[in-house]
Amino acid sequence: MTREQIKELLNGAEKRFASEAKLIQLESDRVIFVGDTHGDLEATEKIIHRYLKPKNKLVFLGDYVDRGPASSENVNFLLEQKIEHPDSLYLLMGNHEGYAVGSFHPADFWEGLDAELRQRYSEVLSRLPLAVSTPNGIIALHGALPGVSGLQDINRIRLGSAEWHQITWGDWQERAGKSLGIDPYTGRPQFGRGWFNEIMSRLGENVLIRSHQPDAPPTMYGKRCLTIFTSSAYRHYISERTIALVDLKKPVKSADDIEIEVV
Repeated sequence: MTREQIKELLNGAEKRFASEAKLIQLESDRVIFVGDTHGDLEATEKIIHRYLKPKNKLVFLGDYVDRGPASSENVNFLLEQKIEHPDSLYLLMGNHEGYAVGSFHPADFWEGLDAELRQRYSEVLSRLPLAVSTPNGIIALHGALPGVSGLQDINRIRLGSAEWHQITWGDWQERAGKSLGIDPYTGRPQFGRGWFNEIMSRLGENVLIRSHQPDAPPTMYGKRCLTIFTSSAYRHYISERTIALVDLKKPVKSADDIEIEVV
């Protein structure tokens, strides 16, 4: 894409994101949840071509750039698809879209941009929604659950706040306890079973679908926390790219009620 085409793309995407709430509430027939793609354009294109159909909603859970070989192509393709299919495709924010407020490593996509484009991408991607909920008991987001009193409070989470860091940066550990401190290596906040149970109860949800943490067990907390990852960028942790398919007409009580596919 030329520089002018990129600017036009970013302007169009910014208008779309400005009209969306931080919490997207879906009521379609089927939702396909996609984990981190991290510059894996092949995975993104395969999912779009296979699942972007009438009665389907696609939800990407963040981290579209860095690590993989095609970050620019991946995020630009997703923004194009969002503009073309605004009510069928949703892009949530991951920590790698939060360059406007936080540093992280690696940031090869961001560091490869000049100052003007870096500013524009950060402005546009900082408008991404934070979470999706469904009527059959699912909440989906990038990392961990925010310390809010109720579901609608997600709409009031500010960029860079403690709750924002919990959603975009938080890891889960299969341990008792609530807040488990900050991982000294990654800087990520860590949370345990107590935090999961408390916040899920406040939100009135049954199952969390998230990504962000490739070394996490696929399921935790009685199979109520499902982690998917849809990028080839972490082959030393995972050998398969996974997505989650949910029929919104059926009750979901655990990951056993969710179909997992490899792409």
